[in-house]
Amino acid sequence: MSMPTITNLPLRRPVGCGVLARLACLVLLLALLSACTKMVVLQAGLSDADANEIILTLNRQGIEVDKQKGKEGVSLLVKDVELSRATETMTAAGLPRRSLSNLGEVFKKQGMISSPMEERIRYIHGLSEELESTMLQFDNVVSARVHVVLPERIAPGEPIQPSSAAVFIKYRPPLDEDAVMPRIRRLVASSIPGLASEDGRNKVSVVMMPGEAPAPGIEWTMFGPFTVAASSATGLALSFGLLLMVALGSLGYIGLQKALRHPRIKRIVANFAMRRAGKAATKLAKAQQSTQGT
Repeated sequence: MSMPTITNLPLRRPVGCGVLARLACLVLLLALLSACTKMVVLQAGLSDADANEIILTLNRQGIEVDKQKGKEGVSLLVKDVELSRATETMTAAGLPRRSLSNLGEVFKKQGMISSPMEERIRYIHGLSEELESTMLQFDNVVSARVHVVLPERIAPGEPIQPSSAAVFIKYRPPLDEDAVMPRIRRLVASSIPGLASEDGRNKVSVVMMPGEAPAPGIEWTMFGPFTVAASSATGLALSFGLLLMVALGSLGYIGLQKALRHPRIKRIVANFAMRRAGKAATKLAKAQQSTQGT
């Protein structure tokens, strides 16, 4: 009875090729899906300064923004899957800022003659927006509204209604209300006729409303040619290292299988196996002889 040799044993089909093929198809599919993401308009008709402020806020939250300039202003585009998160982030930050007019724009005459009522309305509106624009310069102030009441006689013979003002401030914590509120009251009182005195400051009411605290920004780092969040860089490196080890192991296994199928390698392996088998048989025979001699 002849013993089977290594050369007569059937070789198993390498399984690494199928694994690598499936992995390559998965990577290609993910790349195609990311490339086919639709871009939608987030904001349009913005000034360059407002657009840059929005981009800075969204980039801190890991949202990519495409900036495009046109005749009507700057347009910002985001991926459709990021539209809801981008809108929520902008709302929390009070963006885009409300467009405010200065006194020159408000008092710009549209006709030959303006009535005293029109002049008064323009003046009050322009004064309010000037104050709002100034208050937005305070740190962490998201939005500001100022309602001004100037001295006015309601009816002939009635006393003149004194000046007053109401201020609404929405801010983003942290902000010290006790320190900021007197400054706002003093600023408004000094800007409106009839409120510069101590009694006038008491006629300026200030309401401050805290908004939601800003979400913590994302720290970015470079992972090869890619920009990723610093918190996920370690896990990403481990995942890539594991995939690399699996790929190298699969390639090594495929190379070994191909090498064993080469006739010369097969003869070398067969001869080596036969020599090992011969040595084992010789040791076994010597052991049997020594046992019989005893």
